[in-house]
Amino acid sequence: MTYVVTRSCCADASCVLACPVNCIHPAPGEPGFGQTEMLYVDPRTCVDCGACTTACPVDALKPHTGLTEAELPFLELNRSYYDTHPHEDRTPMALVPPQRRTFASELRVAVVGAGPAGLFAADELLRYPGVTVTVHDRLPTPYGLARAGVAPDHQDTKQVARLFRAVESQPGFSYRLNTEVGRDLHHEDLVRDHHAVIYAVGAATDRRLGIDGEELPGSVSATDFTAWYNGHPDHGDDRYALDGERAVVIGNGNVALDVARILTADPDTLARTDISDRALAALRTSRVREVVVLGRRGPAEAAFTLPELLALAALDGVDVLVDGRPADVPAGATPKTGVLAELAARNPVPGRRRIVLRFRTSPVRILGDDRVTGLTVVRTGPRAGDAAGTAGTAGTAGTIETSLVLRAIGYRARPVPGLPFDEATGTVPHDRGRVRPGVYVAGWIKRGPKGFIGTNKSCAQETVSTLLDDLEAGLLTAPAAPGSGAHPGAVGLDGWRAIDEEERAEGRLQGRPRVKIVDREALLAAARSVPARRSRR
Repeated sequence: MTYVVTRSCCADASCVLACPVNCIHPAPGEPGFGQTEMLYVDPRTCVDCGACTTACPVDALKPHTGLTEAELPFLELNRSYYDTHPHEDRTPMALVPPQRRTFASELRVAVVGAGPAGLFAADELLRYPGVTVTVHDRLPTPYGLARAGVAPDHQDTKQVARLFRAVESQPGFSYRLNTEVGRDLHHEDLVRDHHAVIYAVGAATDRRLGIDGEELPGSVSATDFTAWYNGHPDHGDDRYALDGERAVVIGNGNVALDVARILTADPDTLARTDISDRALAALRTSRVREVVVLGRRGPAEAAFTLPELLALAALDGVDVLVDGRPADVPAGATPKTGVLAELAARNPVPGRRRIVLRFRTSPVRILGDDRVTGLTVVRTGPRAGDAAGTAGTAGTAGTIETSLVLRAIGYRARPVPGLPFDEATGTVPHDRGRVRPGVYVAGWIKRGPKGFIGTNKSCAQETVSTLLDDLEAGLLTAPAAPGSGAHPGAVGLDGWRAIDEEERAEGRLQGRPRVKIVDREALLAAARSVPARRSRR
């Protein structure tokens, strides 16, 4: 028997450390670690001990005898990785942080951003004695996209919160949530009160299409839509036009698949997740029956990951189709195109909701007067299903009737006050995370909106290593003041734990992981241990 990684995972290397025979790759220090979609177990050398399963924080590892039918493709996916990445060296590994000299005194660091990048940076720093880390975030709740971006039907991925809770419990860790840099305190305050500041503020906005009609009601950001159904307090009162039978998602990354899945999911199934109650009520009355996912490039270049595509293909009660003929999808090119070829061969089941993946198609105009009524598109190459010599060539336009267009073409960061900003890349210029001695970046504000949750770990490791290099070189300035303390509205670790417990307690009553509080004032009330009314969710 062999163990199998069954989804995109956190890639935090816990399983690598636990494995006694070093059969899980890529491992830290190897090419691809932190960049691949997932880790892989080599079935030839797995000794069936199960140590990896107890170490995995997101339950991504299973024995091959325990795989569901939907998970069976992962068995071959794990095995085939080693055809091109043999990893002949099987020496058991132990990861030990690089040894550095003992700090002569305390090291006080501020981290701005309580998402995965910020918390991984805090974790790396707190491995060393004498370090204190204060993590700031403008929201009353931490975890960033792990809380407000991961789709509610991916509860296994959300278990990465176990790692974050462990980070929070370390000596020297503290929160200042509900604290916005530039409003409640300023960059100069952080620099004055700390040896170093790490900005891990992510990418909070979305990229624009730049086409006519983009501002019409019914043309919306998938970033905002995702935040809405995840209960983000900035989007609790949002409203979306779900009164038409077709929605179009522009983009074919993982976020596009998440949105398509949520729009076509059975509301009773979603009711067992931590989806926002307000979003759930809206989805119960939704008339959407079909979601068309448009990709500018061909099937082989699709941006979504193979694990996400496999999960989509395994949906029950929803038809997942590819617009075109099986022969037009290069089945043998990659494992991903193999799955797409199988989807292209499927026949729709009458009466079912459906998700249609359409490639080599770009939007050119959103139609409508006072709201969206359609989308004009142009082909960027021969579309699957077009016979040679027909009109199916690049540049051929058409119209898709729809009342809802969601753009899912990527995130974009905002400039950070006090830091340089590259408008072309949407990042802060840096050298291995160093903006200048004492000021650093990690996560998407550092490298752009790419990678996976686990990518933030290796990214944070690099930034922290650079920070410690600067400390040892004497380049950091000691704080000029002992610290002014939190502003009156700040939420600390105890406040977050009070929010967390209230949401979980309500969830237990309803048979759900948690029932999210979506109003900022209600979150602050919960942080003060003021009893919450269900009407505020």
